[in-house]
Amino acid sequence: MEQQEISYKKGDIIALTIIDPAEKEQCFGRTPEGMGVMVTGMLAPGDRVSATIYKVRPRYLEAKAIEVLEASPDRVEPVCPVFGFCGGCKWMHVSYEAQLRFKHKKVEDALVHLGGFENPQVKPVIPAPDPFHYRNKVEFSCSNHRYLLPSEMLQAELSRPKHFALGFHAPGNFEKVLDLDTCYLAKPCMNKVLSVVRDFALTRGLAPYAAKTHEGYLRNLMLRYSERYDQLMVNIVTSWYDKAVMQELKAQLEAALPNQTMTILNNVTTRKNTVATGEQEYLVSGEGFVTERLGDLDFRISANSFFQTNTRQAETLYDQIIDVGGITPEDTVYDLYCGTGTITLYLARHCKQAIGIEVVASAIRDAAMNAELNALSNTVFFQADLKDFHAMQEALAPYASPRIIVTDPPRAGMHPKALDTMLKLQPDRIVYVSCNPANLARDGKEIAARGYRITSVQPVDMFPQTNHIETVACFERME
Repeated sequence: MEQQEISYKKGDIIALTIIDPAEKEQCFGRTPEGMGVMVTGMLAPGDRVSATIYKVRPRYLEAKAIEVLEASPDRVEPVCPVFGFCGGCKWMHVSYEAQLRFKHKKVEDALVHLGGFENPQVKPVIPAPDPFHYRNKVEFSCSNHRYLLPSEMLQAELSRPKHFALGFHAPGNFEKVLDLDTCYLAKPCMNKVLSVVRDFALTRGLAPYAAKTHEGYLRNLMLRYSERYDQLMVNIVTSWYDKAVMQELKAQLEAALPNQTMTILNNVTTRKNTVATGEQEYLVSGEGFVTERLGDLDFRISANSFFQTNTRQAETLYDQIIDVGGITPEDTVYDLYCGTGTITLYLARHCKQAIGIEVVASAIRDAAMNAELNALSNTVFFQADLKDFHAMQEALAPYASPRIIVTDPPRAGMHPKALDTMLKLQPDRIVYVSCNPANLARDGKEIAARGYRITSVQPVDMFPQTNHIETVACFERME
């Protein structure tokens, strides 16, 4: 007797077990008949759930979770009371050991299914020593529209004002902000500043920025912390400069954190966006920067310069680059997408010459300054577009060809022309640093097609409680 084909329609309720995490707030499971289902909700692999189908596609279903019928053994109670509403920590409901397993599988699956690599030898993920309070940079947004939690919808009287919020944007909402007391990824001193600035703004009646009308004074609060030197940067982003307000806030912050080395800045912008950078910068107190140490190198970090957000794991990541690259004192190494030169300078201690290449002029200036700060004379920094091979050839003509190239591209991966430029330089080894396994797999497939084999894949967990993973992969040229 022929088995009757089961068809599903929008609105059907199904029960299934979650198999794998996916991107954003989705997980993957299968119906009892084996059809794939992308399920939206804060779920964990191993959860058995009921879900409502909201879209039927030819090869899979899309559904929204209704209820967890049986919890996964990997589930834990999130420490954050606003977990699930704030878009930052998407995996806080999963044990840290399980997070590391899932991230390992994410890298492995991408290399196999997207890159076409057969049985890639992905090493166990190097865990972070601090799964919480590890971020050295946090950006809070201010809004005149506070995101209301479901529990608040039923309250006749709210304990917090509706028209002021300082925290993180609700996922997918450019206007509403979730008012936070504590971010469990931020340093304790950062959370103290958050509390002081919020209280000061409410007491002083400072108008929060309105993303729709582009009115209001207080826009962002950006904080940086130097773990090695215990220095704190407070950068208040506003729509105009008010010296009196800044001096009052300075007094409040210094009173609340009397033993904290601190610099306070006011970035001012009139741009109609919510990005926490200014067109003008005013120094309120301190030196205007913090200094962080990686290995035996110091890096001066200004308000708008790039620096890895997890200081302790950044050292681990950079040590892995040196290790898998097999860098020797005789090598010339190119560092593509060098930014402010942190990797270039870290490599320079181990090789004959390190050459950093970056298209952003301000980053190159910061890189040169950091080289001078550390008295490293075997570094060179170029502002160049990696997509233009001939211009690169001309600029690099006076220097030795690289035996090793390190590339740390943005999350979107390497532009095809930039990838082509790198491969035309024909290094013996390519060390590819990636925060996106899918793009590592895509670019890795092209690198392999051009005569290289993948020899090492080392994931490093820079971002606990999130679904992001950093990976250091090494490709060797085949003779």
